[in-house]
Amino acid sequence: MTVLFGTSIPVGQAGAAVVGPGPGSSAGFSAGPAAGPASAGAARTPAAAATQRPSEGSVHSWDLSTGVDGPGTRFVTFLAGCPLACLYCHNPDTLRMRGGRRTSADDVIAEARKYTRFISAAGGGATVSGGEPLLQPVFAGELLHRMKNDLGLHTALDTSGFLGARATDALLRDVDLVLLDVKSWDRETYVKVTGRPLETTLDFARRLADLGKEVHLRFVLVPGLTDARENVEGVAAFAAGLGNVSRVDVLPFHKLGESKWEALDMPFTLHDTPSPTAEQVAAAKAVFAARGLAAV
Repeated sequence: MTVLFGTSIPVGQAGAAVVGPGPGSSAGFSAGPAAGPASAGAARTPAAAATQRPSEGSVHSWDLSTGVDGPGTRFVTFLAGCPLACLYCHNPDTLRMRGGRRTSADDVIAEARKYTRFISAAGGGATVSGGEPLLQPVFAGELLHRMKNDLGLHTALDTSGFLGARATDALLRDVDLVLLDVKSWDRETYVKVTGRPLETTLDFARRLADLGKEVHLRFVLVPGLTDARENVEGVAAFAAGLGNVSRVDVLPFHKLGESKWEALDMPFTLHDTPSPTAEQVAAAKAVFAARGLAAV
């Protein structure tokens, strides 16, 4: 999930909260494909048909966003639940699935439809974010399919890639752009930052390249954690070798979400970590630019 410069709109009382594992817990999470029995209420889109699940899920909120969740002004749906436990997460309230509300795809699409004329005029689209949207792959696929085909919007999937194996080819056909977070190249640092291994994200990135799917790669620059030159160079070399990364966002670490950690009675271990200076951000961007990548 990226930084929002607006106020997200919590989902209404659409149903009972969904209980899921907490941040850092391995219970219930697998980087492999989701599986389960067929349901009589299964969604009818190609993405949903792959696993025969109903078209509803746990939604944290939705929002209108400009410039941070894909090109133009976008309707962003934040799904609840995430298998990572990133030290700098600025929306820790989205980490648990029970933090969301059971919501139908019909409700989300009805809300997005109110803004389609404005979004289209602003050159924007719709983004499915989180949390981690691929924790709910069928529901995410349903939203992407209907945003693209019913509403005619440009679509983006905002993901860490950790659960990339859950994104079926049908789901990805409904995605115009993937916003992919590569949080570190150094494997030990990646585990320290997220609590998870890096390799499944790299596998997903390679798959997106094979499919010719456009990617905006995001890298959070954290002084003393991810800013080592060899770490930045590793991410840059990997991104440049893919051939489908049209933009790299070097995101300066910030502590705007620290109060949320406090409200949840969760320790924010980066309390004493400063934001990077303008010079440090410029230096990181220069590493990506040297590889022929458009870094912003």
